[in-house]
Amino acid sequence: MAASTAAGKQRIPKVAKVKNKAPAEVQITAEQLLREAKERELELLPPPPQQKITDEEELNDYKLRKRKTFEDNIRKNRTVISNWIKYAQWEESLKEIQRARSIYERALDVDYRNITLWLKYAEMEMKNRQVNHARNIWDRAITTLPRVNQFWYKYTYMEEMLGNVAGARQVFERWMEWQPEEQAWHSYINFELRYKEVDRARTIYERFVLVHPDVKNWIKYARFEEKHGYFAHARKVYERAVEFFGDEHMDERLYVAFAKFEENQKEFERVRVIYKYALDRISKQEAQELFKNYTIFEKKFGDRRGIEDIIVSKRRFQYEEEVKANPHNYDAWFDYLRLVESDAEAETVREVYERAIANVPPIQEKRHWKRYIYLWVNYALYEELEAKFTFAKMWLLYAQFEIRQKNLPFARRALGTSIGKCPKNKLFKGYIELELQLREFDRCRKLYEKFLEFGPENCTSWIKFAELETILGDIERARAIYELAISQPRLDMPEVLWKSYIDFEIEQEETERTRNLYRRLLQRTQHVKVWISFAQFELSSGKEGSLPKCRQIYEEANKTMRNCEEKEERLMLLESWRSFEDEFGTTSDKERVDKLMPEKVKKRRKVQADDGSDAGWEEYYDYIFPEDAANQPNLKLLAMAKLWKKQQQEKEAAEQDPDKDIDESES
Repeated sequence: MAASTAAGKQRIPKVAKVKNKAPAEVQITAEQLLREAKERELELLPPPPQQKITDEEELNDYKLRKRKTFEDNIRKNRTVISNWIKYAQWEESLKEIQRARSIYERALDVDYRNITLWLKYAEMEMKNRQVNHARNIWDRAITTLPRVNQFWYKYTYMEEMLGNVAGARQVFERWMEWQPEEQAWHSYINFELRYKEVDRARTIYERFVLVHPDVKNWIKYARFEEKHGYFAHARKVYERAVEFFGDEHMDERLYVAFAKFEENQKEFERVRVIYKYALDRISKQEAQELFKNYTIFEKKFGDRRGIEDIIVSKRRFQYEEEVKANPHNYDAWFDYLRLVESDAEAETVREVYERAIANVPPIQEKRHWKRYIYLWVNYALYEELEAKFTFAKMWLLYAQFEIRQKNLPFARRALGTSIGKCPKNKLFKGYIELELQLREFDRCRKLYEKFLEFGPENCTSWIKFAELETILGDIERARAIYELAISQPRLDMPEVLWKSYIDFEIEQEETERTRNLYRRLLQRTQHVKVWISFAQFELSSGKEGSLPKCRQIYEEANKTMRNCEEKEERLMLLESWRSFEDEFGTTSDKERVDKLMPEKVKKRRKVQADDGSDAGWEEYYDYIFPEDAANQPNLKLLAMAKLWKKQQQEKEAAEQDPDKDIDESES
């Protein structure tokens, strides 16, 4: 026992004791060990031996073994689609297309919802140029899984690559019936644009904006029209979009795009209308970009007034927000009303006042009613002082009330009293209109007489009085009214009165009277429009000798206007005369008028500032008429300058092309 124990002790090796436990000078890390192993390729496995198949029997044996392996993998787990795809791709590599189809069909029976399976199946048919088979697969795929966009994209791309445009369009139409996402519609539109089918693309856009009614899609539609030069269509699209979204779903992006479109078309007034329309309806928080673009626009194309309008609009938004938050904040209403009174129209001011006074204090306390009452006081003062709410309106409203009560005598009495107490044009017009509706023409005559006694300078009243007599058939009375009217020492619109008198005589076919009227008018004014109208009257009279008379008037007018300082009016006369000769005159007549036409020359003159200081020189155009003797030296100088310039140009042309001159001399 002791011996065996001693033997056992001898078998156990003794562990060497480490005498130096200090760390080594060179440390080795795990990363170094791995790198050294990689460098020495200690773990690199040898490649499998290459199998060389030398005869058909070995090939069939190899195929059988591989197929058995694939079938075993499928049998183990049929739902692993990657095994089916590897199996089919292996058969495809051997050009066993029919076997590959069979495998894909078996896989589809297992999981027809697998997208990758359909894609690999169709790609196999396309790679092997089996177009009809590929079409069949794509058609089955989009029928089975119509919401998978990838199938539709691949299908349409295949048809387009094959040059089957009609087939691709048909596939797109089937796709659009499912109302897919926005990118699908854009793909269809881009497809049509690649073949220059703009009208078809427009039709697709029409359907697209209804299926996806988003603001950005309407903007894309309008920009599509603008890009292809259909500016009227683009404007109509923007207008339809504004109408489509209405006031409930307003978006500042739409109005910014609309305004920028009109800005590109140089329609600056339209731009202002669009911005103001949007700013009046969109809340301030949602209109920051709108304000920014409007301010930039006014700084670029507007004036000081436009920039001030923007500032006023911003303040109006602030006040609107305040009164919406607290309708009984009367101080905010006062500030708001003060703003609109200084800038807005009367109807807008009245609207704000009506909104303000509608907010009656909720409690019966004097401190609240004291502020509220001042709204009514300011409203009344505005109507009296600013809106000119005069007594005439009160009298007319009272008369209309009596008429509604069928008290005609009371209405006449009220209007008669008003004319006696405070005669105004509005009262006379309202009273005359009432009597005209009642067919009381004698009363109308008396009222017109009173009206003209009150305001003899009112040309409109004289014309209306004469027109009334003309309608009643009393021509001589109407003529007498016109004669009395033009004899007044002071008239507010004499040119309108004379024109009405002349038109009256023309309607009565009184040629000689009309001619005499023109002569009388020319004694008072030598305006070019009167001469032209006189000549056109003679031309339109249709009587014998109308052309010589018309020409005679033009000659007389030209002779009279030689001393006229307004050379533009004289030029206007000559242009009208030339148009007449072009239509009715001979060649000599045309040449004669052409010789009378002036030369347009550029001149310079000194400019003085408002304080009398010298502000430099400015250029302007002047007209030199051949008939003016004083201008003959200028015309000669101008003609010589033109002749010298022409000679210089000919000389330069000859120097630049000497060979041409030699050829011409030889020929």
